[in-house]
Amino acid sequence: MQDKNNIKVTGMGKSNAITEGVIWKQLLLFFFPILFGTFFQQLYNAIDAIIVGRYVGKEALSAVGGSTNTVIQLIVGFFVGLSSGATVIISQYYGAKKQEMVEYAVHTAIAFSVIAGLVMSAAGIITAPAVLQAMNTPEDVLGPSVTFLRIYYLGMVGNLVYNISAGILRAVGDSKRPLYFLIVSCMTNIILDMLFVVGFGMGVAGAALATIISQALSAVLVIMLLVKTTDMHRLYIRNIRLDRRMLARIIRIGFPAGMQSIMYSSSNVIIQAGINSLGTDTVAAWTAYSKIDSIFWMIVSAFGISVTTFVGQNYGAGKRERLRKGVRICMAMTFASTLFISFVLYFWGIYCYRLFTTDAAVIRIGIHMLRYLVPVYFTYVTIEILSGALRGVGDSWIPMLICLIGICALRVAWLMLAVPLRKNIYTIMFSYPLTWVVTTILFIIYYLFFSKIRGRQK
Repeated sequence: MQDKNNIKVTGMGKSNAITEGVIWKQLLLFFFPILFGTFFQQLYNAIDAIIVGRYVGKEALSAVGGSTNTVIQLIVGFFVGLSSGATVIISQYYGAKKQEMVEYAVHTAIAFSVIAGLVMSAAGIITAPAVLQAMNTPEDVLGPSVTFLRIYYLGMVGNLVYNISAGILRAVGDSKRPLYFLIVSCMTNIILDMLFVVGFGMGVAGAALATIISQALSAVLVIMLLVKTTDMHRLYIRNIRLDRRMLARIIRIGFPAGMQSIMYSSSNVIIQAGINSLGTDTVAAWTAYSKIDSIFWMIVSAFGISVTTFVGQNYGAGKRERLRKGVRICMAMTFASTLFISFVLYFWGIYCYRLFTTDAAVIRIGIHMLRYLVPVYFTYVTIEILSGALRGVGDSWIPMLICLIGICALRVAWLMLAVPLRKNIYTIMFSYPLTWVVTTILFIIYYLFFSKIRGRQK
């Protein structure tokens, strides 16, 4: 029979469908819950943006989605990347059926998320004004941006505990129940947004408060599940502590992934600073575009997470040829999905903008952004899939260096050298396809000739 963790139970024990089932079916069964889960995560900020944009104004829209969103992505993205080390390790040990090591990894990961959340809350609240000012946030947006960011930081423990707990569940093949918890949490966020922003007139503070309460709820739900499970990843509250050796392993794999996320986000901070200098209308248009653009990122990220767990478990089980075939299949599915979503957004994206604002100038600028970048989405796909696959076998350092060169260094160089010569939105946006193409070429060369997956190393 089939249980909820996609593990087939037999009289002889448990056989893992991820290491034994039809590859494309297992990838899709894993992909769709992750995709919908990512959708509901993105819906947090999108709902905040829609409600404050419609009921408060474009300055509030810029406050919840402009510089604040970029900062949040940088900080949270680093931790999520770092915690991916735990996901990889747990998936490998789970695939190899090493229960004791799975237990060490689970309890260390939860302890680490609590400690990191507390540290990030304190540091974020203190540094929020200086960071936003450094990004050239417009004066009419700065005040509400600081308010939103500081309240958001208060909820960092719940945010990080949920993300790492959901990563633990995905590592063992359960991508469905994190989705269920996010749906409950997102519905809560909608209700609280309407209550705090529209009903109580709390503005951006109400939107931030609704978000952190909802995130705390999702954290509580996923922890309850980990405590109640009977599988080898069960959580015992009394055993939550840092195991130094396990933490070192998690950081060894996860730190490069965290730095890779920082590289993306850091270059986006510079891009946001350039956009901020173009005025409030452009900032608001970019904010709305980033919400629409998240549809693409949700899809490729879900495939990337899927291939990491698939590769990790099959690598732990010693099934090299199966994991290589899985990478090829996942790549093909991601390209097909990207071409479809690009077509839809290019021709019908204008209707998405009208969800966020009725300002004609903002919509006009936003449509130009959308139709410039959507046709080049496909140039990023290879980066996400190969990076996820390499991370699944514990190979994180070289992908980090590739992104350092191809994404961070090249993008910053372009922004510093080209933008001052021709300061407009198109020059800024060209940094995306330029760096995606270069980084894709570097990833393909490394994967085919030097990686643990396809190279000579055994």
